[in-house]
Formats: sequence, C-alpha cells, structure tokens
Amino acid sequence: MKAAIAVKRVSKHFGKKEVLNHVDLTVEEGQIYGLIGPSGSGKTTLVKLIVGMDRPTQGAVEVRGTSVPDLGLLQEIGYMAQSDALYPELTGRENLAFFAALFGLNRAAQKERISYAAGLVNLKEDLGKRVSAYSGGMKRRLSLAIALIQNPSVLVLDEPTVGIDPELRLSIWEELKRLRSEEGKTILVTTHVMDEAEKCDRLAMVRDGSILTSGTPQELKERYGVGELEQVFLMAGGGKHADSGAH
Repeated sequence: MKAAIAVKRVSKHFGKKEVLNHVDLTVEEGQIYGLIGPSGSGKTTLVKLIVGMDRPTQGAVEVRGTSVPDLGLLQEIGYMAQSDALYPELTGRENLAFFAALFGLNRAAQKERISYAAGLVNLKEDLGKRVSAYSGGMKRRLSLAIALIQNPSVLVLDEPTVGIDPELRLSIWEELKRLRSEEGKTILVTTHVMDEAEKCDRLAMVRDGSILTSGTPQELKERYGVGELEQVFLMAGGGKHADSGAH
C-alpha cells in the first residue's frame, strides 16, 4: 500500500519546550488511523504539521508524496480543527457555501456537497440559522461538514466528536468507515475516547511528544496481553501507573 501520510523523524520545539520528539508515522491510503493520547500529549501539534499549518523544527512531513506545507495539497486535505473556525454572523449554509467557493466548486457541485455534508451531520434543518445561535455541538458538526465540503481524499480530524451526542457520534463513525471502504479515503483522527480508538484500522498512542506504541487495536491488546486498549495505554507508559515491565 502507498503511504498517504508520512511523518519522518519529526521534532517540534516552541522556544526551549520540546512538543514532539523524533516522531515517525505512516498512514497508508484507505486507512482510518487513530492518534490517541491525553490533552497536551502533542497530538494537535502533529496534526497541524501534517496539514501544513506549521513546520517541524526537524524532520519532514509528506502527504500523498508531496512535502508539506504545499498550497496545491489544500484541495486534497479536509481538516477539522479542535477549535471551531466558523463565521458566527453567517448562517450555516453561508459558511458551507463560503468554504465550497474557496475550493472552487461550481454552483451545482456546491449545492450537492452542502446537501451531503449537512445531511451527514444532521444540520439540514438548521442551515438557515446564524452560527452565533448554534450550540457547541452544532458548531462541531458544522466544522465536520466543512472538512468534507470539497470531497478531499485525505481527512484530518482533531477530536471530531467532542460535544456530539452518542447517537450522532455513531452515525458519523459509520460514515467515516464508508468513506474509507467505498471511496478509499484516508482518515487520520485524534481522540481520547477508547471506544472510538477501537474503530480505527491502526492506532498510535502518544504521550509527552513521543509515540509509545502502534499497531491495530487487536495487535496492541495481544502484544500487552490485555483485553482493553486503556490497559495497553497504561502499560505502554501512557499513565502514571504504567507497568515498567511491559515491552
């Protein structure tokens, strides 16, 4: 399989603070890859480097064989940030139309993609409302719809289901799996929710700017001889009570 995302020996410093330390990561095309770890572990910094919002201090990042940052890749990458970047004075539909136009979609394509994306996140009934009147969960859902608007081949989603009710969370994950299996999209998702981690094809567990361990959910549980991913994380060094004998 070809690598859709390749992170090669990447380190990132902010002043004297080291946020990422020699990270290697390969996400193959058509894979749902999960980054799991607590707040402050370096997941969001890594995601920003992958989408080209920042540059590594050392190492290199490639998406679809092209070094990032690269303007030409913007059409290929759908990005959902942890904090919502929306225009509150515009309606939901106007926000979607703005980003669709930004990606050069014509009127017919805009209408089709807005309908699809809004339907996926259950916002069709609320598209006429100003975003300033949206709840936190509705804003998250709109942000996810925007990440999908240009039909990107690579989706990078930073904590996409925070603040979303369990039923919709399940339907979003069903759609992510469909996008992977039927459309061949590559999806990188960060989460700290273990049941979401179980839905990923592969996982990397992140702590203090380093990858502790990686593999399929089943491989990780077998490697550490446990039945739960949470136990894997603790044994790999992801918690205060990590088992120093694990390897």
